[in-house]
Amino acid sequence: MEILEYAFMQRALLAAVLVGITAPAVGIYLVQRRQALMGDGIGHVAMTGVGLGFLLSASPVWMATAVAIVGAVVMELIRWYGKTRGDIALAMLFYGGMAGGVMFINLAPGGSNANLQSYLFGSLSTVSEEDVTAICLLAAFVVLVTVGLRRQLFAVSQDEEFARVTGLPVRALNLLTAVTAAVTVTVAMRVVGLLLVSALMVVPVAAAQQLTRSFAATFAISVAIGIAVTIGGTATSYYQDVPPGATIVLLTIGVFIALTVLATPLARRRARAKAAAEAAGDPAECSVPAQPVART
Repeated sequence: MEILEYAFMQRALLAAVLVGITAPAVGIYLVQRRQALMGDGIGHVAMTGVGLGFLLSASPVWMATAVAIVGAVVMELIRWYGKTRGDIALAMLFYGGMAGGVMFINLAPGGSNANLQSYLFGSLSTVSEEDVTAICLLAAFVVLVTVGLRRQLFAVSQDEEFARVTGLPVRALNLLTAVTAAVTVTVAMRVVGLLLVSALMVVPVAAAQQLTRSFAATFAISVAIGIAVTIGGTATSYYQDVPPGATIVLLTIGVFIALTVLATPLARRRARAKAAAEAAGDPAECSVPAQPVART
């Protein structure tokens, strides 16, 4: 294939696959916790890290990872303790992150806002070998956490109080989820972009939920959707010369719409079956959970 003849496209496709795996793998827990926009907030904060990377002549990916982790931890602390002014504190954190990124990159030698473009919306030609190495290491961490601790993270995402009663370290797991989300944002920023990564963390999960009723199935299908749209979007970007991040997100939304249309008849049949079971007094049928991701 022509697309594989170029080293920069080989790097871009590898990065795209890793993004397709990691973003939905973390996103499923954020959706369960009703924190679907957390990735968007972390992306704003990570901009400061990118700017610092240019200013200090360091790797923007690693610097963005460090700043995003700090930002995610602060966000989680605000969620715990910021009962009254938490929303204002988060707003200042998000917009301060954006402003910091713009300021630092303009202070860097030879820096300009144009340097941020590839990090904000993704770029295929700028994915370097150093970026691929960093993305591989960070993606391995994300997969290890999201798969290895899936039962514990699922329990905390579903019901923190119940998880605490069972002896799980709820706060530590919440912090780990926030840190993993921060790492995922920096994994995805070279392909999808910081401003669009949240869509790839949430929409594949929402699309998978149209078809599934269990956590495991939703996890598997959302990751499959993520891989498919990132590869498809990267290839389309190469052949049609369109922005990769926007292409991937639009493809993801298209998949969501298509699965929603296909799932509508199935949902109606389930509703009729449930109504019939309730009329017949069948307790087993009546106990089917309403949420599509309700059990492991």
